[in-house]
Amino acid sequence: MAQAVKKTSAVDRFLSFVERVGNLLPHPATLFAGFAMLVVLLSWVVAQFDVSVIHPGTGAEVKPVNLVSAEGLHLILTKMVTNFTGFAPLGTVLVALLGIGIAEGSGLIAAALRAVVLASPKKLLTFVIVFSGVISNTASEVGYVLLVPLAAVIFLAAGRHPLAGLAAAFAGVSGGYSANLLLGTIDPLLAGLSEEAARIIDKSYAVNPACNYYFMFVSTFIIAGLGTWVTEKIVIPRLGDYEGDENPEEVRGATAAEKRGLRFAGVGILLFTAWILWGLLPADGFLRDPVTFEILHSPFMSGIVAMIFLSAAIAGIAYGIGAGTFKNDSDVMQGMSKSMETLGSYIVLVFFAAQFVAYFNWTNLGLIMAIKGAAGLKALNLGPIPLMLAFVLVSAVINLVMGSASAKWAIMAPVFIPMFMLLGYTPEFTQMAYRVGDSVTNIISPMMSYFALIVAFIARYDKKAGIGTVISTMLPYSVVFLLGWSVLLIIWVLLELPIGPGAPMYMPVP
Repeated sequence: MAQAVKKTSAVDRFLSFVERVGNLLPHPATLFAGFAMLVVLLSWVVAQFDVSVIHPGTGAEVKPVNLVSAEGLHLILTKMVTNFTGFAPLGTVLVALLGIGIAEGSGLIAAALRAVVLASPKKLLTFVIVFSGVISNTASEVGYVLLVPLAAVIFLAAGRHPLAGLAAAFAGVSGGYSANLLLGTIDPLLAGLSEEAARIIDKSYAVNPACNYYFMFVSTFIIAGLGTWVTEKIVIPRLGDYEGDENPEEVRGATAAEKRGLRFAGVGILLFTAWILWGLLPADGFLRDPVTFEILHSPFMSGIVAMIFLSAAIAGIAYGIGAGTFKNDSDVMQGMSKSMETLGSYIVLVFFAAQFVAYFNWTNLGLIMAIKGAAGLKALNLGPIPLMLAFVLVSAVINLVMGSASAKWAIMAPVFIPMFMLLGYTPEFTQMAYRVGDSVTNIISPMMSYFALIVAFIARYDKKAGIGTVISTMLPYSVVFLLGWSVLLIIWVLLELPIGPGAPMYMPVP
């Protein structure tokens, strides 16, 4: 295996360059602090020139606002706290993750993943592993720390190369990050950032966390199928027979307590689903809009984050009671607390990102850039397909040097969403294209948060493995996912399908 990876290959040289460039970048929080200060400085520079644009929606003249002034200083000082506490993604992520923390702390997610993979027929093993990887994104990092190493163990036990199982799981977890049958913590996070950016143009614009759900749902099966094909037709033949020192392990099935817990969780979810249907199916259901009785603009859709919290909490508590992992309410609270412990660095990042976004809005720089950029793109007359495919590629390349999906979107959304809104493309459509580009290069980006962990997992089976081994193994997935998702995107545009509930691709030009 190690001999197949030449350390002086063009791919290795390129990726080493990417790694060096990425390592030169400061911490994302420091990056946002720098961007915030840069916006303040730029507001002063641009204000020295006679720069102005005409808002296409209102006809009003828009000029830059100088923050290097007494009024700007007052804004910065008096709004610092509310910029942070009012930042849309913060509350939604915290609430969703509290529920996921209960499910993860009870052991439900680990038991469910293991049960699904072990129960699958041998012929469908690869598909089920990739598919499970995609689904695991609902619970954030659990796919990386549980499913990826488990897949290697299962493949070895089945007499197949363990790195093929590891690659299949990693492809689903990370390469399929923007596909799922369920909503997870990333959905409200990105929607909140998109909403903040959209309000540069339309102060009342709202982005629902489920806005990309239809596209994500279909993508789940596309990615699972493509990941299976790459594993079987490219990765396994390339790896050949496993000749390492690791011996097959006995893969433990679910214990009696875990099976009882899964039954309890199933009953809990069934009852919760019945309650939701009771509120939605009747024409005057209590979860519909109380005036129009619509579902699209109902408390159910507006409260989708609360639904994520409640479903995860109910399933987690039910499992914990059935499996005996939750003895009392303190155990439940401990699961929630543990999920919050992982958010320390995220909260720090959000503080600086919130200031950056607020300054960008106050100065009108985002609006000016959007109007001028939209005029330039309109003159090119690219059309939705080449425009969005170009944006997918831009997102994919940026992902190579900046791993965090939310950090990248916090920078890109205030520029691209207003720009594309002025061309008639909805924020939801722009966000969808971004998510495709962000996902496909995750598995070959040394800057991805769990990349080092994957290298460590691979080194267990190949002592000489390194970054080049990971990249050479995962690159076929990245290329095939990019091509497959691009084809799906083109089909979606040609058919003009909605990408989520109440989320069309096009909007009237402001």
